[in-house]
Amino acid sequence: MIRPELPLIDPGFGSSVRDPRPGVAGVKPEDLAAWFEERGEPAYRATQVLDACWRGSARSFEDVRTLPGSLRTALAEAFRWTTIESETFVESDGGLTEKALHALSDGSNVESVLMHFPGGPGRRERWTLCISSQAGCAVGCPFCATGELGFGRDLETAEIVDQVRGAAGRLAGRGGGAHLTNIVFMGMGEPLLNLNRVLEAIAALNAPRRFGLAARAITVSTSGVVPGIRRLTDLGPQFTLAISLHAARDALRDVLVPLNRRWPVAEVVAAARDHARATGRRVSYELTMIGGGNDTDADADALAELLRGDLAHVNLIPMNPVAHTPWRASPALVVERFAARVRRAGIPVTIRHNRGVDVGAACGQLAAEHAGQPLAAVVARRRQRLEEASARALRGDRSDEPVPAGVGE
Repeated sequence: MIRPELPLIDPGFGSSVRDPRPGVAGVKPEDLAAWFEERGEPAYRATQVLDACWRGSARSFEDVRTLPGSLRTALAEAFRWTTIESETFVESDGGLTEKALHALSDGSNVESVLMHFPGGPGRRERWTLCISSQAGCAVGCPFCATGELGFGRDLETAEIVDQVRGAAGRLAGRGGGAHLTNIVFMGMGEPLLNLNRVLEAIAALNAPRRFGLAARAITVSTSGVVPGIRRLTDLGPQFTLAISLHAARDALRDVLVPLNRRWPVAEVVAAARDHARATGRRVSYELTMIGGGNDTDADADALAELLRGDLAHVNLIPMNPVAHTPWRASPALVVERFAARVRRAGIPVTIRHNRGVDVGAACGQLAAEHAGQPLAAVVARRRQRLEEASARALRGDRSDEPVPAGVGE
């Protein structure tokens, strides 16, 4: 068995009752207009609220002074201005990276990461926000701190977009025209296991009268939920699809991405290939590079063969330090060698530089910082089992472990 019988850490997911009022940023404009109409108010009141929510500096309904006092009171009774109860922030990389810990109404915690990429010759300035779609994650990738937490719950639509509203407000407060240019669904959780709410969040972020971010500036990542990929293809959105691949061989991917036991790598890539053909958008494939694990010449050749001729781009990300695992990042020269072998197959490759490692804000490190420390015996047992599973995978033996609970169909 790869994962221990007992939870590796106490996830500390909230046990309080959630505030039943929906967050106003997650309410569809037509539903908000209907709420006003039911009260005999003109439909333009909904526009006033949405403008204040997405464009203004208001911090509560009371600040929306274009509305009569009685309406402000009624709105506050029916909706929440924000679903984030409190936030704490920590910076890294000389202020270029900021991790936010968001406390939600039921005591759940999620994280987002804001990254600044200054402009220069031949490149534009970017402010990228990495956001969460779930509290915890059901997929359970063993090199990912979020996977160690297990699954808490899906986030509501407003709980997703309020991460964006908060970051946008902080940037606006800095002045100088700083604003979000890109949003990536690569934080805590598997976005395609909360697809309805993720799609609602994307609609809000993309709508000109709401956040107004171009679809191509939004990236949705998945570890390989094939029905979700197929559904996205049918909808035909123009945002970027990213696949957390991590291994091109099934035996190894069974260990690194347990979802692979339900949807094998060839099936995942076939769905992504169809998505690229239908949308004309290049698919991004992410690989966390693990020393002595998935960074061999055989792995590079398997990846090249898997993606040859596809509209694809590969991102190689040296594994970031994550407690309780037996693995470490691939050496830089090994990553360069891997990239060169894949490039020779005509597949573009980028080697990513880690951001926010020292504050637990880098890829695979988000863990909401509220989790307790596991017992040493549990950590030792987990490492031993991962080492044994890795050894079997490198011999080509498929895992006989079940699909992680919560993944479903």
